[in-house]
Order: sequence, then structure tokens, then C-alpha cells
Amino acid sequence: MTGEPAVSRGPAGGEGSAGRDGPGDARPAHEQVSSSAARPDSEVLPPGAEPFAAGRDADVYALDDSWVLRRYRNGHPVRDEADIMRHVAQYDYPVPAVREVSGADMVIERLDGPTLGDAAIAGQVSAAEVGEIHADLHRRLQAIPAPSGTPGLVVVHGDLHPLNVIATADGPVVIDWRNAVEGTAAFDVAMTAIIFAQVALDPSFDALSPLLREALGAYLADTIDPRPGLPDALAERGRNVTLTLEELALLPAQDELIRSYL
Repeated sequence: MTGEPAVSRGPAGGEGSAGRDGPGDARPAHEQVSSSAARPDSEVLPPGAEPFAAGRDADVYALDDSWVLRRYRNGHPVRDEADIMRHVAQYDYPVPAVREVSGADMVIERLDGPTLGDAAIAGQVSAAEVGEIHADLHRRLQAIPAPSGTPGLVVVHGDLHPLNVIATADGPVVIDWRNAVEGTAAFDVAMTAIIFAQVALDPSFDALSPLLREALGAYLADTIDPRPGLPDALAERGRNVTLTLEELALLPAQDELIRSYL
């Protein structure tokens, strides 16, 4: 299970999991949402500032007790990600507030708390609760109209898993929206199920397998049927260049495990 520790003071997550473009009928959400004109100055960071958290491709710098600056190392523009975060925030979806955007920099709300995955490993939440929280987060996201207003399409996070959910005192907050697109609800649910199944079946995560299997079962029992979205989600997962050959070889078994719960 791999996520970006974009705004957490707690333990860092892993890296993004889904591909950038999403399902075949999905549209990049930025095509429908206007971007912000706000721009953080390059001088926002003091000379010699060091990140307090880092992920696969971004560093996070503390600005003060309320805000952090997240910067992609490869210069990847953050406008699309910020636009979709602002879109879902208009519907009271739990995302970090976005203050400023410029190029590869985004100033966002600083959150207190561990990732949901770390909280589960520490015994602070149960495996069943992990599954139920993800199902609830997906239900709330599926209720938000796609920016384009296209019938049948919703906002797809594309990478919703326990390391991309921060367990704050006010409830779970979803981070790492780089993969967000417009698509089908079944695709998004299927992608989350695939990520759960990957960890459950990966021999290098044997100690976490019982927790992830229970969480996957609870999740699938409390969400929509992912089967219509599974073929596209598995194909997208297979195009993920960050996965190893061993991880790619597990895709058929992941499909089988998911279907065994349905």
C-alpha cells in the first residue's frame, strides 16, 4: 500500500498507486474547473529550509502551525490537483484547505494525526473500521457531481487507501489528489479494493495480511459493487510504472480475492 504524506505531522505514507489518467471514460477534472490565481512567492521558504516530510515525488515544508508548502521535485504542476480539491471542498468533503498555488508549489492546511493505516497498525482503529471509513468516504465522494456535470460521472480520487487518509481529531481527511479525474464510481471503488488486495497478498507484508483482508471484506460489504469497474481498474494498475514485476504478477490473484468477497 503505497501514499503521499502531504500534510501530516504524523508518520509518512507511501507513494501514489493509480495511474494519472484514470479509466477510459474519465476526463481530467482540470478541464472543467478553473484554477486559482493565487501564487506563493519563492521567498515563502527561508533560506536553507528543510522538509519535515517527503514522499515519492514531493517534499513538505512547515510554514507555521497552520500551513505547509508541498513542492513536487520534478516541477509537476499542482493546479489540477488544487482545483479538484477546491471543488470537493465546496461540498464539505474532508480535504486539506488550499491557500495558494504556483507551478509545482501548493500551500495547504497542516493536519495533525497519523495516517489511517498507521492508526490501524497501532490498534487505534479496527480493521472493520478501516473498511467502513473508506466506504463512507467513497459514498460522500460519489455524491459530488463531476465538475463537467456529465451524467454518470463522478469525482474519482483514484488512490484512496489508508495511507492517503489522515486520522485527525475532527475525523478522516483525504490527501494526495494528484490522480483525481472524472470517471465512474465503480472504477474508484475497484481501485481501492485492488490496493487493499495487493497488500493482503504481497508476501513482504505478511504481518498485515489479516488486517487488510478483514478491512477489504468490511469495505466491500459496505460499498457499491466494484465489478463493473474492475477490468478498467486492473488494466490501469497494470500500466503503473511504479509497480515491480512481482507486484504486477499478483494482479490476477487480487482480482480473484476481490471477487471472493462479492
